[in-house]
Amino acid sequence: MPVFTIVGGVNGAGKSSLSGVLRSCLSDLGVIVDPDRLTAEAGGDEYAGGQAAIARLQACLAAGVDFTEESTLSGGYARRMARAARAAGYTVRLYYVGLNSAEEALQRIANRVAHGGHDIPARDVQRRFGRRFSDLAKLLPLCNEAVFYDNNNGFQVVAIYRGGEILPVGDARPPWLAELLREVRL
Repeated sequence: MPVFTIVGGVNGAGKSSLSGVLRSCLSDLGVIVDPDRLTAEAGGDEYAGGQAAIARLQACLAAGVDFTEESTLSGGYARRMARAARAAGYTVRLYYVGLNSAEEALQRIANRVAHGGHDIPARDVQRRFGRRFSDLAKLLPLCNEAVFYDNNNGFQVVAIYRGGEILPVGDARPPWLAELLREVRL
């Protein structure tokens, strides 16, 4: 059965870094579609980068190959792709990277920019951060499984999603996980 993987989290959470870590230990990520990288390749044109990402995702789905999307989960495209993948017989899984505050996300983005990476407008980061759990709650029922990572000091697994429940793992309970468990009722 082919696999559609979503690496999700707010801007600056570490989605691309987690994709790299996962690539080193999983063999079924397939084609990794990073809209930020495609936007950079399009000279910073967000529309062109987004269209290139959609085209790659749709081509992977049509070919029936394993593929991975990096996504903030804002908007509805990740959900539409998850529905289409499920309908095509894919296993859909999510690896979600959590952060405690929009300020933390903005600091991480500023660090990325200082090292030559791309910027994201603060208002977009704050808007997406405020909706992160409602966007996540809409996607989870479409996932066969999900793993939640805290990125405070490397990627630490703090919860899993199976059978319609988010279940904490281990002793770590970062503030964002406690908030997620309070806010998301599946």
